[in-house]
Amino acid sequence: MQGETFGLGTTASGPFVVMAKPVGPLCNLKCDYCYYLETEHFYNSPHQFRMSDSMLEAYIRQYIAASPGPVIQFTWHGGEPTLAGLDFYRLAVNLQKQYLPEGWSCWNNLQTNGILLDDEWCSFLAENRFDVGLSIDGTQWLHDKNRKDHRGGGTYECAVAAVRRLQAHGIQPDLLCTVTSATAKEPLAVYRALRDLGTGWIQFIPIVRHTTDGQMTEESVTAEGYGHFLCTVFDEWLHHDLGRLDVQLFAELILVWSGGAASLCWMAPSCGRVLVVEHDGRVYSCDHFVTPDYRIGNIETASLSTLVDLPLQRRFGNDKQTLLPLQCRTCPWLAVCNGGCPKDRVASAENGEQGLNYLCSGFRQFFAHAENSLKQVVQLRKRGLTPDAIMAELRDESLLRWRGVGRNDLCPCGSGRKAKHCCWSKRP
Repeated sequence: MQGETFGLGTTASGPFVVMAKPVGPLCNLKCDYCYYLETEHFYNSPHQFRMSDSMLEAYIRQYIAASPGPVIQFTWHGGEPTLAGLDFYRLAVNLQKQYLPEGWSCWNNLQTNGILLDDEWCSFLAENRFDVGLSIDGTQWLHDKNRKDHRGGGTYECAVAAVRRLQAHGIQPDLLCTVTSATAKEPLAVYRALRDLGTGWIQFIPIVRHTTDGQMTEESVTAEGYGHFLCTVFDEWLHHDLGRLDVQLFAELILVWSGGAASLCWMAPSCGRVLVVEHDGRVYSCDHFVTPDYRIGNIETASLSTLVDLPLQRRFGNDKQTLLPLQCRTCPWLAVCNGGCPKDRVASAENGEQGLNYLCSGFRQFFAHAENSLKQVVQLRKRGLTPDAIMAELRDESLLRWRGVGRNDLCPCGSGRKAKHCCWSKRP
């Protein structure tokens, strides 16, 4: 998935992508922080969640028709999409081949917990060149604390076995790790456990959930906790793993600070170009807004290319920018954050204005911590230095910053805290 160039669906107002949910919110796990299981009550027939063959065909036909080609991305999400069954994806691949114009191709991305991935599954995924994103929450105790099966048992060993099985079939899965309040306290243990699986790609997903009365849930990471987590992981990656694996956020920042545009929707100035197609053909504005208020239509009665350009959907996407509080619009990190994901903009700005990202202070801490180093990486790459040479130079500079700093001095990372309460344990 990293570094790919692919065709998306497109309209007069630009490209769009689609996440398909072939079994809706159905899942064989019961994770403490899941935001999707609760969408089950929006349906009249909660036990009939598998996308029909005719609906699958309509979706594939429409999405290919809306794409400029010559390569198209299909993303299968959930719930747990493998619950649709292997025959469902065999049919999907055959339908893709049937509707693809001559000379075109597509690639598929499957987001999964890995529980059902036996050798038959892995062989199929490898043969058909699927990319796989696999959820695993770092260390065993953190994973098993949050990601339980329906009997309450931990699933870490199953997830690791799925990683190893995929690797044995030639697939290096992207590792998707949530960051909870507990995870944030163990950044190095979490990062190293994921790194040592040897897949080469890690995504960290902050858990931000609130109750109906606006209170944050127990598992939600705090802004301070997330900022500290990112800074700690960043230093470990920068000094030891540059060029050996990618962390999604770090890769995106390098892209932006190299003069490019972020590919992550939450970092972009506007959103609304990532639709969700549910198992019954209903289309929603975004994966995080699968509620009746954000249902924009159904592929049985309207095309994807029409739905993505509906005035209400365009307004949904533009609100990301137009509703930014003044604190965001005047922030030095606006170009790399753009207010973050709308689902997390539930805090109050310094002037009392609503709509500030709940994680704002953590992001600001991290951006300030990482900017100079990442911009230096960009320049050193342009000079032709190898990753090992870049890491050696950055480690030497870090040693200089720490020279003469005692435990009770201000930490050289710029956090404003004493070194002993900040980066003392990870100084070079």
